[in-house]
Amino acid sequence: MAKRQFKAESKRLLDLMVNSIYTHKEIFLREIISNASDACDKLCYQALTDDAVGMSRKDFKIEIKVDKEHRTLTVSDNGIGMDKEDLENNLGVIASSGSYKFKQEVGDDAKDTDVIGQFGVGFYSAFMVADHITVVTRKYGADAAWMWQSSGADGYTITECERDAVGTDIIMHIKADTDDEKYSEFLESWRLQELVRKYSDYIRFPIRMEVSKTRRKEGSPDDKPEYETYQEEETLNSMVPIWQRRKSSVKPEEYNKFYRDKFHDYADPQKVIAVSAEGAVTYKALLFIPGATPFDYYTKEYEKGLQLYSNGVLIMDKCADLLPEHFRFVRGVVDSPDLSLNISRELLQHDRQLKVIAANLEKKIKSELGKLLKDDREGYEKFWKNFGRQIKYGVVSEYGAHKDLLQDLLLFYSSTEKKPVTLAEYVSRMKEEQKFIYYAAGESLEKIDKLPQTEGLRESGTEILYFTEEVDEFCAQILHTFQDKEFRSVLDQEIEEGAEKKAEEAADAHKAVFDFVKETLGDQVKEVKASARLKSHPVCLTAGEGLSFEMEKYFQAVQPDSAIRAERILELNVEHPAFQALEAAVTADPEKAKKYATLLYDQALLIAGLPLEDPSGYTDLVCELMK
Repeated sequence: MAKRQFKAESKRLLDLMVNSIYTHKEIFLREIISNASDACDKLCYQALTDDAVGMSRKDFKIEIKVDKEHRTLTVSDNGIGMDKEDLENNLGVIASSGSYKFKQEVGDDAKDTDVIGQFGVGFYSAFMVADHITVVTRKYGADAAWMWQSSGADGYTITECERDAVGTDIIMHIKADTDDEKYSEFLESWRLQELVRKYSDYIRFPIRMEVSKTRRKEGSPDDKPEYETYQEEETLNSMVPIWQRRKSSVKPEEYNKFYRDKFHDYADPQKVIAVSAEGAVTYKALLFIPGATPFDYYTKEYEKGLQLYSNGVLIMDKCADLLPEHFRFVRGVVDSPDLSLNISRELLQHDRQLKVIAANLEKKIKSELGKLLKDDREGYEKFWKNFGRQIKYGVVSEYGAHKDLLQDLLLFYSSTEKKPVTLAEYVSRMKEEQKFIYYAAGESLEKIDKLPQTEGLRESGTEILYFTEEVDEFCAQILHTFQDKEFRSVLDQEIEEGAEKKAEEAADAHKAVFDFVKETLGDQVKEVKASARLKSHPVCLTAGEGLSFEMEKYFQAVQPDSAIRAERILELNVEHPAFQALEAAVTADPEKAKKYATLLYDQALLIAGLPLEDPSGYTDLVCELMK
């Protein structure tokens, strides 16, 4: 029979299909299997109204056969099949999809089928790995079978042939290996099994193939057992995904096993979130909150995202757009028949459906974390230990765009409760006259506990939140208030009622001393003042408006050459013996008083965790004053 030419820009378009649309050659098997699944679904749908079909859904299957000697890979189905006209229309016209036409014809009833194909180009992906393709097919209700053959863009032939039953065989002659490409991998049983599990595990029809297995030979002795290799047909796919089953019918250990196997985690998930949604967008999701922090979680190598399926076919391994950054720790799958896919089914078009699903999942995850916090405090604190920092990052990211969503999930260590508490719990315990949510930042709980600035509040029983992570103070600044209570650092400003008045009275009484210390220290400090909050300690540093000392440390660590520096305000305890010695020396021995002032400033730097400008000078000064 004379060779026919493709009807759609022929060589140029087919070349584009094969070399540009698909990123990975392995995708071809997904496309061919998806087409076979569509064919089975079409005949299965027809069987609902045509008793002559004589088949139910359990009778349909897809078979894979390998012939290494002749380098052929065959995918067969017992679906609807094609006649000569279908071959012309579907395979002779690139980008003509019989499945898409079927969807249009059945309309709303198509929701009960799993028809996948939309673009009519998936079949041609086989030319990425095959140099010749033969299609043998017989349509349901027809007596004749037909053979379509092509070696690519130069055209195709259609001839009558024999096929005993309805269905289709796609016979792909695999290309010879080259220095750059090892096409023979697609003739290996293990590789085909791997691809089926990766891309087509949830096709609703069994995908069967003969696989090699090993068994012990009958009668072989126990001391020297002999083994033999045999072939056995096996179903490669699991067919019904766990997320399609009712949650009540799935045991917790089944969810745990699915999670560990799917996401290669050694630990069970802490929480399972099953979602089934119908409406503007229909989808099912199965989400997991890991029970342990992935080893690479806080590195740039970690990739967020959910596995995205359409009708059980893997579309994207990690769809980042389905998860907001603050919930990037969530793992799971989303399956929807309503997605608008791009032509290669490898990437998702950024459309309304995707945004709707992502927004709904964000609300669901927040709700489930809220329930965990309320119903299982110990479990939530375990989650917080693993991923609490990520929630904090979420609060400060995008200039606080998500703070209202996340603020109820925050935990901070409490000076009075000696454990992590929520902001709502802190506010509920505030004294009636208390105006602020007090916090103190430092390198560790132990160091914060010993800060001179916290002493007065702790003695009065006022609760203080301890900030030990770099992001904590940024959280407080972004939130600014919680339930109309402003955040106030105990390290930055006077905080007690009447403190300013007390400080002013002390400053007036000892003005000469403060002026002397400021003149001695010069530009090292912005101001020297009397402190109304120091009790047993002689000195402390507080920061001026804006930058705190912990923020200064953060910026210095990120940008060592940065000139960013918090304003230093030196506070002195006028009731402490060290101040009295300083005051006496100002009059009796000004040179000694200068040494006292320098020593007190260096001590204040050490207490604040800030570097000494001259460590050797400090030790020499201490030794000198000990004489």
